[in-house]
Amino acid sequence: MKKSSRKVRARAATTKTRKGTSKKAECATPLMIKKEYLKSRPVCKVTFSLPGEATGNASSVHIVGDFNNWDSMSTPMKRLKNGLWKVTLELEPGREYRYRYLIDGARWENDWCADKYTPNPFGGDDSVVVL
Repeated sequence: MKKSSRKVRARAATTKTRKGTSKKAECATPLMIKKEYLKSRPVCKVTFSLPGEATGNASSVHIVGDFNNWDSMSTPMKRLKNGLWKVTLELEPGREYRYRYLIDGARWENDWCADKYTPNPFGGDDSVVVL
């Protein structure tokens, strides 16, 4: 059974400067989100990556979102030797999933290369992956 894959390339992200103006910046890692659509099953394998510079000396990072009922402990990420944190999830295509990263159980971080962002009820934004 062959798998077809579609990789998401680095895309420009809008960031705010201290003066409140916007500027375009490239994502730090070309494949922060990698999507692989399987032909054998109706799922998409999505690999989420968070660079070490976003986590500092964190001892744990969890991805939390619609796909795990916003359970802050159910989906831990693995730290690689190069400092990158990664996890791969099998998600249903044809949907959008809101998510965020929880660092050391206390600090929330958005994905720098999410497909889009949407406001959350807590006054911030959630990252969104579109499948």
